[in-house]
Amino acid sequence: MAIREQESRKRSKMDASGLVSFFKEIAARHPLEQITFLCIGTDRSTGDALGPLTGSRLVEHGFPHVSGTLPSPCDADNLALRIAEIPEGQFIIAVDACLGPPAALGTFLAAEGPLRPAQSVGLSLPAVGNYSVAAIVDLNGPRPYRTLQTTPLHRVMVMAGQIAAAAAAGFGLNS
Repeated sequence: MAIREQESRKRSKMDASGLVSFFKEIAARHPLEQITFLCIGTDRSTGDALGPLTGSRLVEHGFPHVSGTLPSPCDADNLALRIAEIPEGQFIIAVDACLGPPAALGTFLAAEGPLRPAQSVGLSLPAVGNYSVAAIVDLNGPRPYRTLQTTPLHRVMVMAGQIAAAAAAGFGLNS
């Protein structure tokens, strides 16, 4: 789960249609072969399943370089290994779930720059990504682990599908 706050550059709050433009801008700068999606999360928590759900959807759309899927999640335990497995010269698009305020629920925070996974639940993991997308899957509160466990699966599945579909449209993949 990513932080909501600004990292190195301003994060833009957007809906799914805004993600298409975000991915088109990346596609204009980098060929698809140089892009790796790093989809962070675990299928053991409904709210945090956004990453592996998105990764599996990206594979279905035909993206060639995806780390973090339902069969092989990229989580806090293996994040450093997954990052090390990405070949040098790849541009990383990090995708993660996050918690946010009521007005932002169901929206996305996209940025040129990294996100810091798991910070809102008190873990200290490395910032990752040349680009990043954080999906606000539920409300921020005093018990983030409980919130993630009780996040509606439907919302997470819809948002994962929106990210993957926007990426496919932005990179010109038809699937």
